[in-house]
Amino acid sequence: MLGVFLCWGFFSYGQDQAAADSLKAVYLSGDFEEGQRLRLLSKLAAAHPNPDSSLVYSEELIRRAIALDSSFALYRGYLQKGNGLRLKGNLTEALEIYFKGVKIITNDPKKRKELSSLYISIAGVYASMGNEQNTVSYYINAIELLSELKDKWDSVNYASALENLGDAYNLEFSRPDTALVLFKESEAIWKALDYKLGLAYNLGNSGLAYAQLGQKALAEEKIKESIALLEELGDYYPICVFLTYMADFSADRNDWDSAFTYALRSLNLAKQYSLKEQIADAYLKLSELYEKTGYAFASLNYYKNYITFRDSVQNITAIQEMADMELAQKQIEVDLLNQRRRTQQIITIATAIALFLIFLLAAGLYRRNIYIKRTNQIIEFEKDRSESLLLNILPQKTAQELKEHGTVKASKFNSVTVLFTDFVAFTRHSEDLEPELLVESIGYYFSAFDDIIEKYNLEKIKTIGDSYMCAGGLPFEIKDHAHKMIQAAFEILDFVEEAKKNRKTDQMRFDIRIGINTGPVVAGVVGSKKFSYDIWGDTVNVASRMEGMSEPGSINISENTYELIKDSFQCEYRGEIAVKNRGTMKMYFVRNAPANTSTSSTTRNTTSA
Repeated sequence: MLGVFLCWGFFSYGQDQAAADSLKAVYLSGDFEEGQRLRLLSKLAAAHPNPDSSLVYSEELIRRAIALDSSFALYRGYLQKGNGLRLKGNLTEALEIYFKGVKIITNDPKKRKELSSLYISIAGVYASMGNEQNTVSYYINAIELLSELKDKWDSVNYASALENLGDAYNLEFSRPDTALVLFKESEAIWKALDYKLGLAYNLGNSGLAYAQLGQKALAEEKIKESIALLEELGDYYPICVFLTYMADFSADRNDWDSAFTYALRSLNLAKQYSLKEQIADAYLKLSELYEKTGYAFASLNYYKNYITFRDSVQNITAIQEMADMELAQKQIEVDLLNQRRRTQQIITIATAIALFLIFLLAAGLYRRNIYIKRTNQIIEFEKDRSESLLLNILPQKTAQELKEHGTVKASKFNSVTVLFTDFVAFTRHSEDLEPELLVESIGYYFSAFDDIIEKYNLEKIKTIGDSYMCAGGLPFEIKDHAHKMIQAAFEILDFVEEAKKNRKTDQMRFDIRIGINTGPVVAGVVGSKKFSYDIWGDTVNVASRMEGMSEPGSINISENTYELIKDSFQCEYRGEIAVKNRGTMKMYFVRNAPANTSTSSTTRNTTSA
């Protein structure tokens, strides 16, 4: 879940429906000087709480600014357009627009304030992407620029940069203590300026930091105060985010009615104001709540909606090949029909022109028989190919059920081991790589991972960017899935190490983190056309957290997995570690592989838990 970041558009005028309506009335009336049009459009884009409406006004501002050759108005247009795109979840497009604004003013020493506002917005997008280095760098650059300026709005901008940097440290990088230091400094500025919007964000962000530290009561109190103040100001984007956290707090104390109420309220607000990212978060939260309360089918339905708004297009290449194959079969049918028509014409003509047409008829029949044989061979080949592609996407049992019934029922498995991998600093490296080299590098690793997973009879679930996900214990239940997953994890580590040693000069190689958790999951097919086999539930979320809290070259496992494999592997106890939205959890590093695996002789520490 993303944090709540202040954008320049928010603290220049503040998102306020009443103010937006008032400005809109003035603009539509035309009762203003032409020279005021650009300023009116800028205020409308900044004040409107609906990102779609904000984008309309910012586009108009950009168009008129270009026509009038107004660089400052053009900067304002790019800034507000970037803010609108970020709120809608279009992060890459938002970055491109922000950098256009930077290009306009970066060489003007008189525009330090404007440059700082763009740096703040860019840092917020990088924080949402999980890019810690760029996030901190851009916030620090903005703070340094603002520290040299003196008026009231400079203080607002300075406090906003502190607020956003604190939020990034808290939610994206799991450093709540550092975040609270920054929040206290920004809080003093908000109070001195009597700036309600800044205080509202500060209350909510401080609440999230206290939640990370396990102080749930204090966290809930501050977030409730923040929501009340934000409702008064008409700023709905952060309300959607905070409501999902309130749903978590209610679920932690088994107050399910309140948990569902908060999550549904967040979903309705996000839909009302077209906040795509918050719609996805609300769907995911409702799926988690239904899963925790035992309603597997309701959980599946909400998870399907979540997939629609996030990464619904899985296995794109394989699905496209299946679509191409269907088109080819249709073309074969058309060609066959045309051939039959030509044959009929030959027969008709042969009746009138005796021997000559009999010869043509014989030749035509011969060609037709050859064509039919070849066509049948092609159809049989394409059918086999279709079967193979389907088995590449779905487990055999699931694929068979889909072919026989047209649908697949969701299944619950009581004990499944889930593994996530992630390449260290992949985002930073990928920005400098050519697309062909990037695809070659990822394909090189994932092909090897597929072979390892198949060796241990485990099930590959999916890849998301540079992350690889697999599971053991489904679709057929087995008792030793945790042991097999650990063995596979060690082979993955060894392969990554060997790849670094043997790589060519033109190849890119990475370090890897691995996280593993064991527990119950729900599995099923997501989608009705571009379908994919997927699993979901708290077990999957915790496995992802294990990967995120792991270290390069290490296998980080949860307490559940540790209890299953502790007699077969030597593990190092890491202690109880704070996990985002989870409080503290016990974690272990697995430090050695058993003697009967095919791992290399790479030396590992063997400190027992």
